[in-house]
This record gives sequence, C-alpha cells and structure tokens, in this order.
Amino acid sequence: MNRIYIETHNVDVPVRDVNRAGAELARQAANKEQYVLGNMSSTGQLLEPYGTYKESQFYDAYKEQAEILAESGVDGFIIETVFDLREAMCALRACKDNFSLPVIVSIAFATEQKGGRTIMGNSAEQCAKSLTDAGANVVGANCGDLDPAQMAVIVSLLKSATSLPILAQPNAGKPKLVDNETVFDMAPEAFAQGIAECLHAGARIVGGCCGTTPEHIRAVADLLGKK
Repeated sequence: MNRIYIETHNVDVPVRDVNRAGAELARQAANKEQYVLGNMSSTGQLLEPYGTYKESQFYDAYKEQAEILAESGVDGFIIETVFDLREAMCALRACKDNFSLPVIVSIAFATEQKGGRTIMGNSAEQCAKSLTDAGANVVGANCGDLDPAQMAVIVSLLKSATSLPILAQPNAGKPKLVDNETVFDMAPEAFAQGIAECLHAGARIVGGCCGTTPEHIRAVADLLGKK
C-alpha cells in the first residue's frame, strides 16, 4: 500500500491510515515473542525506460510508507514480491537511508533456470550481491512462478552469492487457471516437504505466499518441530 500503487489502482484509502491500521492489527494478533514486519511491495508500475516512473519517485513513495510503518511500531521491514531489482533497490535505500530497523528483501523469480531469473531478467546472483552490498539484512525469494522445490534451487543460488541469511516463501504450488480464477492446489504436507528442500538448500527463514493457509504454515511448523 504505497502511494503509487494506491493512486494508479484507484484504491480509495489514505496511505497513512491503511499502513497504520495494518501494523496495529498485526501487533494485536502477534504473540509477545513474535515480530511484526512492515510489508512493502511493488508499486505495480515500471521504471524508465520500460515505464514512465523515475527511481526518485519510487524512492519517495517507499520512504513515505516506511516512515508510517516505523511510526506505527514495526520491528523491521520486509520488501517482497518485487520482480525488478532496480525497484527493490529503491525500496531498500528508502529504508536504510532513513531508519535503523532491519530490512528483509525478497524477490519474485519467474524461473529457476539460467541462474534464476526475474521477469526483468535479473539473476539470483545479481540480486543477492546487489542487495547485500546495499545493506539488506536478509535476502530471499517469494511468490513468482515457482513451486517450493523450484524455489529450493533459487535458495541455493542465493546462498552461493551472499553470506546473509536466506528467506524462502513459496506459493502453494504453481498457479492454475480454473473457471477464470487462479488457484493453488498443493496440499499442506506436500508444501511442507518443499519447504524441507528449501531448508536443505540453505534457507534460514521460511514461510508461505499465495495459496498458503494456516494449515500449510502448521504443517511447516510441525516439520520444523520434528527436525
């Protein structure tokens, strides 16, 4: 819920109100030993020359959102589901230049082949090295067009390019179009096994993205408890 996304998608909510409400609701739901992260994601627009936006405009939008989230008491930021490394760097700089909170940056990859690539052509190695150099505290992957096993390949590629902790948040399988609706039909147990592959590949923080339910997360927690 950054200003650019809200305005270009005609979402009739104030930037400050919606971000503050999100942080407050998360804090109410969290246990005392759990952390609340301010989630910052794509603007939904493209930078020049592919789109009309300048990096300074993205930076300003992310700075505004980060400021609201920080004021709302988040423990850190998670920049995720970003498919353009340049956009992720704008968000990371906006956080690091202005706040002392830790920042997780998670990229959405389109394929695990050819070194792992986003739809903009950024490789996993390029993402890991650039984000590490820019001060990220954790780097990782989420969403995209990958199932959990494919994401394990991305995890290994990231791990080979940085010494930072690696995050993995795959979808519940690959998206399928059923009756004009996108569905994710991977069962919780199969999802947990995919997470096990991500852990084996070197992930230190794991979770779920599209299609995951409390049952999927519970299956992962059970797996971690057994290990």
